Amino acid sequence: MPKNAFISYAHADEKRLERLHKHLVMLRRDGSLQAWSDHAIVPGDNIGQTISTALEQSSLFIALVSPDYLASNYCYEKEFQRALALQAEGRLRIVAVILEPCDWLNSPFSEILVLPKDGKPVSDWINENTAYLNAVEGIRRALTAAPSPLLEAAVESAGGSAAGPARRVRVKQQFDAIQKAEYAEQAFRTLQTYFQNACTELHEASDQIRARFESMGPTAFTCTVVNRALMRNGEAHITVRHSRGGRMRVGDISYVYQPHADDGSSNGWMSVQADDYNLFLNAVIGHLGMDREEKVTPEQAAERLWNSFVTEAGIEYE
Repeated sequence: MPKNAFISYAHADEKRLERLHKHLVMLRRDGSLQAWSDHAIVPGDNIGQTISTALEQSSLFIALVSPDYLASNYCYEKEFQRALALQAEGRLRIVAVILEPCDWLNSPFSEILVLPKDGKPVSDWINENTAYLNAVEGIRRALTAAPSPLLEAAVESAGGSAAGPARRVRVKQQFDAIQKAEYAEQAFRTLQTYFQNACTELHEASDQIRARFESMGPTAFTCTVVNRALMRNGEAHITVRHSRGGRMRVGDISYVYQPHADDGSSNGWMSVQADDYNLFLNAVIGHLGMDREEKVTPEQAAERLWNSFVTEAGIEYE
């Protein structure tokens, strides 16, 4: 018998839902999965009751996580919260697919192993089909394990029932040196892509602004921004390095507010760290590296470092 999966998504992400459905086709054909989304609702149905019934009958909850999903009162506050309660009862397993960079590390999703690999958003993969394939492989594994026996045992040992509030379950894991190194490499590529795209965007935004991105090889890049509207102090420079054994290694990724700087100087850094559940970056981001360390995703680190960089040229984003 196929396992029922409830797909929770924000309507702004409908195109990506359609793509995921295409990648799930083999699971449907081999009788492993029957995926439900609100497209199954027909005119005349009671929307809330139909959604509730589908969720209660599912053993897998697939959340398509994006900024729109986290901002959705219905998806996040209603569907996801009910899924957390069902998970605590051992009745289903929650699987999260990260579609776009968003603040998921500060949500309950940070307590589970998300998809695709290492929580790299689908939108950041060079070929999004590779990301969906990775997610589907994870869903296939989850189907054989849903609902989680760990959750059932936890509820039974605590004497839990459906009447109590939803409890979050955290499954510990360990990350080896290779996983951390791969995460650092991917984080550097994320920063590199972000800065390259942001330079292009900024260059096209105003005739008064010039931006230049330049690769310095596989482990470094430099950027310069010139704000011609300012007679003085209208320039900003930065060099970012993936610090794989430099002379003065500080963190896994370091940066300095200078053009074409070598690896012997740094104004700030980012280090790959892990708790019992996720890999993340501990980042010191700010002019002269004076800001406190923060637990961030590579996408968040890229945005914050870029904003700190262009501020030196008198540029801010609304």
